[in-house]
Amino acid sequence: MIILSVDSSSSTATCALVKEDKILGEINLNDKKEHSVILMDLIDSLLTRYNLTLDDIDGFAISEGPGSFTGLRIGMATIKGLAFGSNKPCLAISTLDTLAYNVINFNGIICPIMDALRGNVYTNLYKNNNGKLEAISEANCLSIEELVSVLKEKNEPVIFLGDGVVKHKDYLLENLSNLSFAPLNSNYPKASSLGELALQLFNSNVTQDLNKIAPVYLRKSQAEREYEARTGI
Repeated sequence: MIILSVDSSSSTATCALVKEDKILGEINLNDKKEHSVILMDLIDSLLTRYNLTLDDIDGFAISEGPGSFTGLRIGMATIKGLAFGSNKPCLAISTLDTLAYNVINFNGIICPIMDALRGNVYTNLYKNNNGKLEAISEANCLSIEELVSVLKEKNEPVIFLGDGVVKHKDYLLENLSNLSFAPLNSNYPKASSLGELALQLFNSNVTQDLNKIAPVYLRKSQAEREYEARTGI
């Protein structure tokens, strides 16, 4: 089984071809170009490199969010279009799951944090359960203070990763003990991690209705918040 996986939820555009026994290839570009400009080129480059066409792809995987509103819509529209056109199955998986899977072997709480602006982060808590990623909370948008409070109650070793680390590292170090930070190369969602998670789900006969797959934002857009502030609705 060959999975084509794509994540465009962050500043990094990433795509990968994943098989049962190997990562065929992966491209990660933290580029200033808009994802809409480079995403199809990345996909085409990977397929061409391995002399594959969409007919050779058995399933697709896309990050459902949270993350960049525009990036999520671009990635999801692209992959849903490819899945629909090739009549192949598609799975949407949380960006937080994908991030956490980068450090699946950590013995403790895995805590991805994605910058949600204004001192907030998108986050969820995970553990390694016999080699499988297990969420022990629910994905949410929290202030960094709220997250620290939750982790203090758990009082366990924790590893942080994600683009929120750069902004909040000093605060975390000041307010938590027994913590660590993932290497720089684990701080962005990787399409290879997304593809591995998708393979596990496909092998467990998990399916999703392509028509119902949609981005998960976890918070309202700035335009929506400003409209509500003006109108009081």
